[in-house]
Amino acid sequence: MVIAANREANTQGIQNGMPLADARAIVHEIEVFNDKPQRKEKLLEGLARWAIRYTPFSSVDTDGILLDISGCCHLWGGEESYMGHITARLAASGYVVKAAISDTIGTAWAMSRYGKGNEIVPPYQQHAALLNLPPAALRIPDETTEKLHKLGLNRIERFIQMPRSTLRRRFGEGLLIKIAQATGDEPEAFTPIDVIQEFEERLACLEPIRTAKAIEIGIERLLEKLCLRLKAEGLGLRKAELKGYRIDGKTIATTIGTNRPSDDPKHLMKLFALNISGIAPGMGIELFTLTAEKTEKMERQQEKIWAGQAGLDSQPLAELLDRVAGKVGKNAISRYLPRADYWPERSVKQATDLGEHSETSFHNPLNRPIQLLERPERIQVTAPIPDYPPMLFIYRGVRHSIKKADGPERLERAWWLEEGEHRDYYTVEDEKGNRYWLFRSGHYAAENSAWFIHGFFA
Repeated sequence: MVIAANREANTQGIQNGMPLADARAIVHEIEVFNDKPQRKEKLLEGLARWAIRYTPFSSVDTDGILLDISGCCHLWGGEESYMGHITARLAASGYVVKAAISDTIGTAWAMSRYGKGNEIVPPYQQHAALLNLPPAALRIPDETTEKLHKLGLNRIERFIQMPRSTLRRRFGEGLLIKIAQATGDEPEAFTPIDVIQEFEERLACLEPIRTAKAIEIGIERLLEKLCLRLKAEGLGLRKAELKGYRIDGKTIATTIGTNRPSDDPKHLMKLFALNISGIAPGMGIELFTLTAEKTEKMERQQEKIWAGQAGLDSQPLAELLDRVAGKVGKNAISRYLPRADYWPERSVKQATDLGEHSETSFHNPLNRPIQLLERPERIQVTAPIPDYPPMLFIYRGVRHSIKKADGPERLERAWWLEEGEHRDYYTVEDEKGNRYWLFRSGHYAAENSAWFIHGFFA
């Protein structure tokens, strides 16, 4: 039996690879634990998944983990703080950690194992950082390392400047590739771990699928499995993504969304059916995945013996809106809720779903117009003196003579939210009986004074 010793055992003279009998001769009370198969690999994979909280790209290395931290360090106050936070968290969990940050995988690997530990290599300084390290820091085979040491080349600086032809002839092409990857002269592939979604189903096809009917059958099977899992958890689907992996290496995807949580595979299939015509199978699809990207708690509705008055809690209404949104687009359907604010643009808000409610109810005590423009539009107005309603206005080239008017009603801005002029609103009626909501921004005859139309009455 061969020993893999920890740091405390090393301090007592026990080294890695030492036979157990020799280790017991040095320390009689040594504790020995049998290693479990694949234990190291499982541990590293678990650490790589844990590190996804720091970067979306994490990978498993031979005896460590690799992180692509591009664009992430500023969230922790810089590279030094970022690395210190990660190593401190791992050390608090009982791990002995050495880390390094560099522009290349090779240099980061070398500095973390053969450097001083927790080092940050400045940009474009990989070559200088590698000079004092041993040849093994280049991740080369042991045979190549032994050859270099026999020739006295026990530091990278002693052979990195040699002609490439000489190095290739004596040590092979592999050494040159590792040097180029470490210094950044050649790219190196980085394959992050695939994070499995919490609710995801996969369907592998015995033969590549190319027909719409086959795609439909595949989606039905995936939905049945996914909805069973959601029901067991008391959840409903709000957003799902279907991916098809084609034999030519390309991936196609389509998504659906619902207004209310749903675990009904028949209803969800109707939504996917609207998108099947847009799925291009090409030479064939060999794998489908269905992922529940957003789920919510499913509240079961009590079925009524009598059919009462339909409301927003009606499941058939939600399913109807889902199908309409699948045909005309989700942005074509909107629902608005009242907001407690006297400023007209902030008096309503768009609801995120049918289940959202507002503490304020719709009311119109001040006789506001039913239809408001998205933004007030500038108009030309003839008004006699301050505080008098306008006599006529021109809107989009049409002249309107005012026969009746009411106002002004002054609305002040919320000074703690924004700056700007107040508004004096007038309700006016033209010669055709049409009624409009106009306002003057700022004081009468001021330099920044202007007239606008903001709404229309029924």
